[in-house]
Amino acid sequence: MLLIGLAGTDIAETERAWLTAPGVAGVILFARNFTSRDQLIALTESIRTVGGEHLLVAVDQEGGPVQRFRDGFTRLPALSKIGAAYDRDPEDAIRLAEEHAWVMSSELRASGVDFSFAPVVDLARGNAAIGPRAFHADPAVAGELATAYVRGMHLGGMAAVLKHFPGHGSVAADTHKAQAIDPRSLDEIRAADLRPFVEALDAHAEAVMMAHVVYPAVDAQPAGYSRVWIDDILRGELGFAGLVISDDISMAAAGVAGSVTGRVQGHLAAGCDLVLACFPNVVAEAIAALPALPPATAERMSALRGALGASWDGLLDNPQRDRFVARITALDAEDHA
Repeated sequence: MLLIGLAGTDIAETERAWLTAPGVAGVILFARNFTSRDQLIALTESIRTVGGEHLLVAVDQEGGPVQRFRDGFTRLPALSKIGAAYDRDPEDAIRLAEEHAWVMSSELRASGVDFSFAPVVDLARGNAAIGPRAFHADPAVAGELATAYVRGMHLGGMAAVLKHFPGHGSVAADTHKAQAIDPRSLDEIRAADLRPFVEALDAHAEAVMMAHVVYPAVDAQPAGYSRVWIDDILRGELGFAGLVISDDISMAAAGVAGSVTGRVQGHLAAGCDLVLACFPNVVAEAIAALPALPPATAERMSALRGALGASWDGLLDNPQRDRFVARITALDAEDHA
């Protein structure tokens, strides 16, 4: 199944047919789809009016450099700020991770968005695409904070999506722009990058997003196209029974599978349940590439549906939210003290 991108702040006529296509599970939104909270709420409502209540609405609302909705939303600090706080006071940082996750989740749920692709569980080891999006370089710290973040998302009524499995942080290249190759052995990856994923999976994260990185000591294919990583390691060795999601098929590193059709079918053949087609120019071909899907596939997507959340009026009248917002936004204020 697909999560697709839309072009603008409302649904174009050509996009209406996309939303009713049998293999479309929902929509992933970006800054191009957002002008205000009210507009966002109207858009999420219209997506479901056109395509059905079953459609999922998702976004990348990590904080720091990756926050699609800003005006009217809490400006979330990058996860690396929580990692820096851990070095000062571990117990307080764990609380901050839960609070950051709750604020992010509750604001999205009040806006009709089911889930954010969060948290980033990659290690902060210098990758060009990850940078401050990761909690920490230490696998033990990253695992502890990711686990706390999953708890906070669940308290906010939101499923958690761990990314980018099995770890994007220890290779230099940015997979948006180029192929990334991590030459380490599986044992080295297990001892480092996989550790925080294992801990966050134990916290009952509902989904995992795959990396477009190639780990040639394990498989010649990028992880999102690899049955070794998905079936043998993630599902077999780690026992994960949740949803597996590809990264965006338009990224440069996804190009090893060739055409849009090849990319969609390659991810599905490897074991991905959900494929991201983030840019409207690839959506029609991506939909055409889908095989016939059994009803059980659609039913599995319900794990990503958000729980009933508070309204914005309720959030703004919540003293606990005020405390959490003050604490997490102070992490950015410290840079200017």
